[in-house]
Amino acid sequence: MGRILLRNAQIFTRDGFRQRDLMILEGRILLNFSEKEREAAADLNMDGFFIVPGFADVHVHLREPGFSYKETIKSGTEAAARGGYTAVCAMPNLSPVPSSLENLREELSLIERDALIHVYPYGAITKEQRGRGELSDMEDIAPYVCAFSDDGKGMQEESEMRAAMQEAARLKKMIVAHCEDERELRPGGCIHDGEYARAKGHVGINSASEWKQVERDLRLAKETGARYHVCHVSTKESTELIRKAKKEGVLVTAETGPHYLMFTDRFLEEDGSWKMNPPIRSQEDRAALLRGIKDGTIDCIITDHAPHSEEEKSKGLDGSAFGISGLECSFPALYHNLVLRDPESTEERIDRTEEAPRGKGAISLEKLIYLMSVRPREIFSLPGPRYIEEGEEADLAVLDLSPVYRVRAEGFLSMGKSTLFDGMEVRGEVVKTYVGGREVYDRKEGIRRERA
Repeated sequence: MGRILLRNAQIFTRDGFRQRDLMILEGRILLNFSEKEREAAADLNMDGFFIVPGFADVHVHLREPGFSYKETIKSGTEAAARGGYTAVCAMPNLSPVPSSLENLREELSLIERDALIHVYPYGAITKEQRGRGELSDMEDIAPYVCAFSDDGKGMQEESEMRAAMQEAARLKKMIVAHCEDERELRPGGCIHDGEYARAKGHVGINSASEWKQVERDLRLAKETGARYHVCHVSTKESTELIRKAKKEGVLVTAETGPHYLMFTDRFLEEDGSWKMNPPIRSQEDRAALLRGIKDGTIDCIITDHAPHSEEEKSKGLDGSAFGISGLECSFPALYHNLVLRDPESTEERIDRTEEAPRGKGAISLEKLIYLMSVRPREIFSLPGPRYIEEGEEADLAVLDLSPVYRVRAEGFLSMGKSTLFDGMEVRGEVVKTYVGGREVYDRKEGIRRERA
């Protein structure tokens, strides 16, 4: 692996960005080193670049085993490395479902063989990951999973969710919940139940289907003492319920995605790239989510990277599969649209083909790194650096904040090319990604899989 000197960079510390030299030695960060050590290192001038802890995405669909026509662990982790991610948590909607140790071993074997970055699998809550029925072999798989989730399905029965929380609390693991009450839904729902759905004759997905399960689960988390994390929050009601529960001492954390922070249902088009679950909601919901990331109600930003085949995303809003890809463009999209501007500061839409207006940002760059790197690792107790500090593992992303360009999804390393950000002007680019001190991505040379 050698000794590498990254010189003159702005590094992310507990006190914000500070310019100084950083050395990588034997996979660790060195900030204090001798002149002799400096002279022996491979010298890279990082003047004008920013070095941050590699991003950690706790909500990613890698699709393997079972659905390798959509994505593989190889392609998904290469896409993640290109996007500056050094750790991802892989959702359990797989075949076989990781609900037993036997099933989980197949996924773990593929991760060991093909993952370019750190991958931490989820275990399913229920046997078939259907949001109902017999619980998975939670005790057997607990040592090997980051948490338990039935993402894609809400837990429909209160008694079953209570039992799952009780067992997770006993095992000192977290329940990570996709909140969707099927009793609140009409068949065929594809977008938010708002003006666009009514105008175009689409079946809407109402907000109550999310927030009513959040409300129930928060009550159960308080009752059982379980650690509870809410997936992809999309509504103002959910945000307020989580805010209130945190004040009451409930062990709850929450996430949301870039698309919920940037867009509203006023922007919708008759295209499958606008279809995800939960759906993009109203302007009032977006405003509540933005307040939530500012005040800490919502703890982190995830991509919910959910790749599908071209055919699955080519059938419009009604017929396409739910989900979009996002690992390779989330940081530049968020930097451009949240740090360099505030989505609430203008009535104009964020257009995917026109330059987004710039002004005072909604959040600072430091806050964005906290939401993408620091807080996810804290919540999920993931290895790797929270800040650039002496002796920490060198899982790092090097960022160049100057390039302005348009996202081109056809060039994604991910097999999933459907994304809302295609054609959008963004700013900022990943220069290099290091995992354990090993360079796995360089923007000029691409993916680097060879081992030192």
